[in-house]
Amino acid sequence: MGIKILVVSDTHGMDRAFYDLYRKVKPVDMVIHAGDTQGSEDDMARFVDCPFAAVMGNNDFFSTLPKDRLFDYGGKRFFVTHGHYYNVSFGYERLVDEAKSRDCDFAVFGHTHKPFYELIDGIHVVNPGSLSYPRQFSRKPTYAMIEIDEAGDVKVNLCEI
Repeated sequence: MGIKILVVSDTHGMDRAFYDLYRKVKPVDMVIHAGDTQGSEDDMARFVDCPFAAVMGNNDFFSTLPKDRLFDYGGKRFFVTHGHYYNVSFGYERLVDEAKSRDCDFAVFGHTHKPFYELIDGIHVVNPGSLSYPRQFSRKPTYAMIEIDEAGDVKVNLCEI
């Protein structure tokens, strides 16, 4: 049995979308929030029944969340950041370089409100988009689901609600 990781970002205090999504997709083994909770991270962490990792976004004023997180889970190493410090609106080179310098398998970010997944130079680069203010063409709320099987094979799905 592998693991499932729910990845969200840019909820901007509109927590109902997160709670509804979590109820719909659970059970999951972990939740990653790539920033811009706008103060809701503690409530979200209490709501879920699994590990919850969040980072500070550019709209998380007065937050005590870290700007980056680095952790191992499911046999993989994750680098999580909101993305604005790495200029993700203009490309992913700095983000990928940072993940590589930390020997990561994943670079998870938000900020652009546009879902994105690609394997770049050996790094799984994942942006779940936004549950609250989507900016891609369809304008539908999005999230990502990362699955890692027993053999360590990775599957990333970008999903619309």
